[in-house]
Amino acid sequence: MSSVPTFPVTDPFVRRTWRLPSTVAFYLQASIVVAFLAASSAPTPLYAVYQGEWGFSPITTTVVFGIYALAVLAALLTVGSLSDHIGRRPVLLTAIVLQAVAMIVLTTAGGVSELMIARIVQGLSTGAAVGAVGAGMLDLDKVKGTLANAVAPMTGTAAGALASGLLVQYLPAPTHLVYLALLGVFALQGLGVALMRETSAPKAGALASLRPRLGVPKAARGALLLAAPVLVAVWALAGLYGSVIPAVIRSVLGSDSLLLGGLALFALAGSGALTVLLLRGAAPRPVMLFGTVALIAGVGTTLLAVDHSSAVWFFVGTVIAGVGFGGGFQGAIRTLVPLAAPHERSGLLSTVYVLSYLAMGLPAVIGGFLVVHGGGLLPTTREYGVAVMVLAALALLGLAVPRRATAGESVVVGSNVPAVSDASSEPARVTVVAADVEARVAADVEYAKR
Repeated sequence: MSSVPTFPVTDPFVRRTWRLPSTVAFYLQASIVVAFLAASSAPTPLYAVYQGEWGFSPITTTVVFGIYALAVLAALLTVGSLSDHIGRRPVLLTAIVLQAVAMIVLTTAGGVSELMIARIVQGLSTGAAVGAVGAGMLDLDKVKGTLANAVAPMTGTAAGALASGLLVQYLPAPTHLVYLALLGVFALQGLGVALMRETSAPKAGALASLRPRLGVPKAARGALLLAAPVLVAVWALAGLYGSVIPAVIRSVLGSDSLLLGGLALFALAGSGALTVLLLRGAAPRPVMLFGTVALIAGVGTTLLAVDHSSAVWFFVGTVIAGVGFGGGFQGAIRTLVPLAAPHERSGLLSTVYVLSYLAMGLPAVIGGFLVVHGGGLLPTTREYGVAVMVLAALALLGLAVPRRATAGESVVVGSNVPAVSDASSEPARVTVVAADVEARVAADVEYAKR
């Protein structure tokens, strides 16, 4: 089973300063993932309030979403592995400070420009933190760390959407209270990180690590072609929930409740997290196949529920689609990563990041444009959902073709770190992103189209 290793002393004051026990440090870092993703989904129920106060169009909301997603991607591609060179604590402390700044800007925001600035800062801090947190938890406990990396992000997304919706709906000062609460959480986490023991010795190459590396190893090209429709479909689904679904469900129920958008995202991300947890020991290809089937069934059920104005079946479909999101993305990642040698993994995962985040951000912005200048809310939703189902069906056709198992697929991947991993932060970053939405990112702009 797991054990807590002994690390070299890298902090000159470590012998004179009390440090958190390793178990406490582990759960602190897991809480950072949850809190960062919760913060990313916290503005979700507030977009309708902002839109009413500032008078911007739904397209503006989707642009805010796209900017956040691009900021996360930029940070992942540049500083995502920086903690391997300068240590986990400096990166985490900087990221927490940036999150706190974003909360202050959101609390005092008086217009769209401040909202965009806050979301950019938030995206950069989230992208920077997930690599350090993921690798830091693996430093302390590889077994628990890989599980936490896989489950915590979707858990944070779900919790943030639900908690924010409840606060906004039932407590005063809706555009301030949730951010102030998160600011307090980040202050406590910053204090905890300051008391953590450093688990990664500094090493050369920090500047070189900032250069994005894109590439697909020859051994992984066929698998990536097979997985690409799955990746695009699941992240486009995240974009759908980030751009038009909150308005759709309010239309289905005939209610102006700000809680509904949070509930929809909670159902999607929560079922995705549970799926990752339950299927963590299964072989990657069957997980991807199962996720693809669930994605088609879930989106189809959701669209039928919209046509028949059924709230119950809408949430049933959302839960099934969340199962598809969790299973499809995790299955795809766990199929690809073992096919790359350690020195090729960074380029492959960077390519996956680009594909996934573009699939989430660009369709969301296009959807917002079509709602305003095209057929309207419900027709756009149907067309978007059908496109997701078509992509998933293409992936299903590819998966249905029997082929020989690869060496990577023969590995039992209870975690998302393949057997050939050198325990670098790259696999950790991918497992954290598996939720991100968000995801992550779906968490963010969940109200992109009111």
